[in-house]
Amino acid sequence: MMRADPKTVKKLLNTARGQIDGIGNMIEENRYCIDISTQILAAIAVLKKANQVVIQAHLENCVRETLNEEGQQKITEIVQIINKIT
Repeated sequence: MMRADPKTVKKLLNTARGQIDGIGNMIEENRYCIDISTQILAAIAVLKKANQVVIQAHLENCVRETLNEEGQQKITEIVQIINKIT
């Protein structure tokens, strides 16, 4: 069962879908390669953010439920690092 907020994840995925559709239009319009690449990177960033939300919820809920206090502290550390690198 996914523990992440479904509305947040769905919104991010819809944003990525819109960006990908826009990229398809850019390709059909024969737009500048760098502009297309920039939009691809933007879509990737949104998908990474959606994944971050899902993984963070998994760590904070599913994994945390199975751990003792020390393990829970380690989960908090991991989440902090994930938030810094994304």
